[in-house]
Amino acid sequence: MSAVTQQQKTMDFSTTDFTDQLSTAILVLDSQLQVQYFNTASSAMFGVGEKRLAQQYFFTLFQYTDLTSSFFLTALQNRQGFGISDVQAVLLDGRHILLDVTVNLIEQPHLALMLELRQVDQQRKISLESLQQHQHLAARELIRGLAHEIKNPLGGLRGAAQLLEESLNDDQKEYTQLIIAQADRLRNLVDRLLGPYKAPNKKSSNVHQVLERVSQLAQMDNPTQVQFVRDYDPSIPDFSFDPELIEQALLNIVGNAQQVLTEGGQITLQTRILNQHTIHGRRHRLVAAVKVIDNGPGIPPEIKDTLFFPMVTGKPGGTGLGLSIAQTLIHQHGGWIDCESWPGQTAFTLYLPLNNSGEEECSK
Repeated sequence: MSAVTQQQKTMDFSTTDFTDQLSTAILVLDSQLQVQYFNTASSAMFGVGEKRLAQQYFFTLFQYTDLTSSFFLTALQNRQGFGISDVQAVLLDGRHILLDVTVNLIEQPHLALMLELRQVDQQRKISLESLQQHQHLAARELIRGLAHEIKNPLGGLRGAAQLLEESLNDDQKEYTQLIIAQADRLRNLVDRLLGPYKAPNKKSSNVHQVLERVSQLAQMDNPTQVQFVRDYDPSIPDFSFDPELIEQALLNIVGNAQQVLTEGGQITLQTRILNQHTIHGRRHRLVAAVKVIDNGPGIPPEIKDTLFFPMVTGKPGGTGLGLSIAQTLIHQHGGWIDCESWPGQTAFTLYLPLNNSGEEECSK
């Protein structure tokens, strides 16, 4: 989050009915961070009635937010406003929103804070998806180039070791066998980095049957007794996809969640159908949204932006290939994987267009 200094302002709230005409949420907090004023957009944003919003301590309006009271208390102490972009927030009704926050100081006549909260979810999501798509494709091309440069000399090294082994006695073959074994290990790693190479074998399938198989397989290897919860939308029709590849993508995500959860952890498998949803800059009439939600510690902030890159992992000893491969598999279906995470909840959403449902696609 980036902060921008704002100037102190004086404002008379006896004549501020015009704020009800604004689409952005405007709130005024006193020195105890209690709501002293709010406009109509504030009530709509938080999904809270006006009586409940009045005199409310600001942070009780959220389940979670990147903001902390120290931001506001420092502003009051230093008499200096600030601005923060891309603030994550989870509201009381469970909605996850992204906010641009601007804070100014005012005299009322006592020193107070005026907050302007502007919701930027959709714009940021589309631009972030576009950026991640280009990064993902660039990373794939880079890996293909590196794989070619590595595998050719690796093959020559392995072949030379095999030829040398023919002229050695049994006691000396230990060294050539070590060379061959390590060459094979590196080749396998490169193959895994390249990810799936076969085209999807698409056929009309039921996504809930795939989710049931994923749940069964995951619970067979479930040492911490993670609880699985199903929340399916039965209105999702069968549509064209490769069940094996979608199952692999989901298993990679569910497996990651199981590894970070302790006893009492929970994974929710959720499906919803979306209307007029944009993926990769193209609008689809119908899209299946398949979510894997866990109640774990959340993704470390330092790897959030590179989460789907190969070799990026927050787990000791992890390869960082599972999510990269999952993204590639969904990308082969014209879809995309998105992630929202904060302490106590992480949600991976697989967006899969229902291309056999007769929808028309158009450029955004």
